[in-house]
Amino acid sequence: MHTAESLQTYLKQLNIAYTTHTHQPVFTVEESLSLIESQPGTHVKNLFLRDKKKTALWLITIRHDKKVDLKSLKDTLGANGNLSFCNADILWEKLGVKPGAVTPLAAINDTENHVTVVLDEDILQGSLVNAHPLQNDMTTALSPQDLLKFLQEVQHTPTIITIPEKQAEAA
Repeated sequence: MHTAESLQTYLKQLNIAYTTHTHQPVFTVEESLSLIESQPGTHVKNLFLRDKKKTALWLITIRHDKKVDLKSLKDTLGANGNLSFCNADILWEKLGVKPGAVTPLAAINDTENHVTVVLDEDILQGSLVNAHPLQNDMTTALSPQDLLKFLQEVQHTPTIITIPEKQAEAA
């Protein structure tokens, strides 16, 4: 399994420009809000999901503030039954990260291509994408084009879609 250090070495080998910021570990979007003002770019959150039959795995990357409609996403992805979150054991086995450190950069550890990477098209609109480099006490910023280049290089060309957003409940 790759570490943050070996990931950074790989990014350099690919001539991908990036900046990594070190900070206190963050486990939730709420905990990461303090980082947003000091680190320009689009900040993301990631959902590691499986279908009901446990036959498919998806790593979904969206803006940190987007609320996902999982029922609609199920149809968009063509999932067999409802979507649910994978547990920490599957997360470690397939992506080599712990809860709180899920990132599209973890695709480097899925050498058997069990996971489909799905990016919300919104995250590709800005100049930078901020994601954890396999651990949650750092944030790495890279261009959307370089994120796509990285994912292609690790054999995880992403599916880019508009992730369905959960609508506010009527009062």
